[in-house]
Amino acid sequence: MISYIRRGEGKDLVLLHGYLSSKESFYPQINYFSQYFRVTALDFPGFGQAEPLPAAWSVSDYAAWTKAALSALGVRFPHVIAHSFGGRVAVKLLAEGNAFDRAVLAGCAGIVPRRTPGYRARVRAYRIVRKFAPRYAEKHFGSAEYRQLSPLMRESYKKIVNEDLREDAARIARPVLFINGAEDEETPLSSIRIYLSCVKGSRLFCMEGCGHFAHLENPLAFNAAAEEFLR
Repeated sequence: MISYIRRGEGKDLVLLHGYLSSKESFYPQINYFSQYFRVTALDFPGFGQAEPLPAAWSVSDYAAWTKAALSALGVRFPHVIAHSFGGRVAVKLLAEGNAFDRAVLAGCAGIVPRRTPGYRARVRAYRIVRKFAPRYAEKHFGSAEYRQLSPLMRESYKKIVNEDLREDAARIARPVLFINGAEDEETPLSSIRIYLSCVKGSRLFCMEGCGHFAHLENPLAFNAAAEEFLR
């Protein structure tokens, strides 16, 4: 069963949400863009009202599911607006060349930052503690996002966040607009600039005063920039 919202008529536009989010996170975009497009907002498996994950999925697994879901829903060569983790999935599909027409990627995740000595030290500490006190390690190490996941989702999460998508991005030949909050600490502008260097002809719209959820923090400016690009 596919969990989705569909509104409007015309050219297809698909909305792909971020991690630990759902299709409802795009309500300002659903309401606005359904005036011009047939909008389909999906719940990824494991989130929202979708079915639980059957296994520890990677980004490629989510991309394959998305491709099959859109086919089942009769969506052909749509535009896409994707946020954060949804951007990872969109990058994978865009690299195939024929999944999407034009893409707006907001706070797009997928660039693995350079590992600092402090990060490597925390990983070593976690592995040592996990041997003797696994419950303590799982409770006190890792991000708040990671700690609230089930064991299966944690395995999936590790696959997702440790995959760098630069090579996939370099194969993208479709028009892409990156939209990013200037204050975004989850996917900072330094990561988006790497994407810009990989995706030929791509553009950046930087939203001052916004963080990682720019599409919700200032939907008026976000929707205007996305509409201009898509239309």
